[in-house]
Amino acid sequence: MLIGVVADTHMPRKGKELPKMLLQGLEKVDMIIHAGDLTELWVLDQLSEIATVSAIAGNIDPPAVVEALGYKKVLEVGGRKIGVFHGHGKTGKTVERAFNAFSDVDCIVFGHSHIPYCQRRQDVLMFNPGSPTDKRRQAMYSYGLLAVGENIRGELIYFL
Repeated sequence: MLIGVVADTHMPRKGKELPKMLLQGLEKVDMIIHAGDLTELWVLDQLSEIATVSAIAGNIDPPAVVEALGYKKVLEVGGRKIGVFHGHGKTGKTVERAFNAFSDVDCIVFGHSHIPYCQRRQDVLMFNPGSPTDKRRQAMYSYGLLAVGENIRGELIYFL
């Protein structure tokens, strides 16, 4: 199974629609995960035209988005457990907060920092897709792909 991973779209402040490079890159996925800070629920409607979407809220999402999505969830996909959490909090680094938010998962998808990240930590794949609309200090915009099978492999996709 192939999963598209997106975070920190910050819509509509960062645009009125998602970038074409992102939408084209997600055309082949079976599912999409959005790791928060979407700001508006219509972002999920646009993504759901491509594939089934699962999402959580981030720290800047309004109460209606938080109420609809919650801040944290565990997905079971292809016999694997994927924890999804935006990564916001008051202490420590984003990757630390995300790692500490779950136990007994195979992968943790997070966002918040806008910094793409794909590394294993104690047999857990830590995966931050960066942002397809708000690269901040990164050289390029980004999103990610997770291939779920016997194990989980992550790939970061960069574009201008």
